[in-house]
Amino acid sequence: MNTVVFDLGGVLVDWNPRHLLRKVMPGREAEMESILADVLNHEWNLQRDTGDSWPDAIERAKAEHPQWADIIDMYDQRWAETLRGSHEDTVAILRELKDRAVPLYALSNWSADKFVHAEESFPWLELFDGVVVSGRVGLIKPDRDIFDYLLRTYELRAQDIFFIDDHEPNISAARSYGIHSHHFTGAASLRTELVAGGLLDGVDRSA
Repeated sequence: MNTVVFDLGGVLVDWNPRHLLRKVMPGREAEMESILADVLNHEWNLQRDTGDSWPDAIERAKAEHPQWADIIDMYDQRWAETLRGSHEDTVAILRELKDRAVPLYALSNWSADKFVHAEESFPWLELFDGVVVSGRVGLIKPDRDIFDYLLRTYELRAQDIFFIDDHEPNISAARSYGIHSHHFTGAASLRTELVAGGLLDGVDRSA
C-alpha cells in the first residue's frame, strides 16, 4: 500500500443535520428525531448525493410533509450549518501523510449542490491529489462504479490503496473490490493501522 483514500463526512468533517435542527427546533428533540427518521433520513440524503436535484426534492418533501415545510426549507437554505468544523485529530494525520509525500485522495458521497460549502470551509481539501464527489460524477458508494472511477481517473491500483470510511457498507464493498479498508471509529485506531502499514512513522504529532 502506498496511497491513502479518505472519506470526508464523519472522518475529516463533523457533519450532522442535528447541528442545524437543534438551532431551528429548540426543545423539540423528539419531533426533530421524527423528521430525521421519516423525512430527511439517510436514504433521502443519499439520493441527493447521487446528483438528484435539491430544489425538486425539497419541494416534494414539503408537499408530502406540509407540517414540517418550514423546517425542510431551512434544512436546504441553512445546510452549511450542518457542518461543525473538522475532526482536527484526523486532519493532523492527513497533514502528516502529506508531509511524507503519500499520494492522497478523497472519495465522498456528497451532494454536488452542497459540496461548495465544504470547499469554502475546509482549506485542507487542497492537500488532496484528487477529490471524487458522488454528486458531481453521478456515482455513489458502495457501488463498484465509483471505486472504478477513482482508479481509472487517477491511474491507481486497488491493491495499492488504504481506504478510510466510517460507514461499514462502504468498507465491506471496498474490501470485496480488493481494496485494503479501515472502518473509521477514531483517529487513534486509524493512526495505529497506518503505522502498521508503514504509511506513518509512529510519532504522534497531533498534540
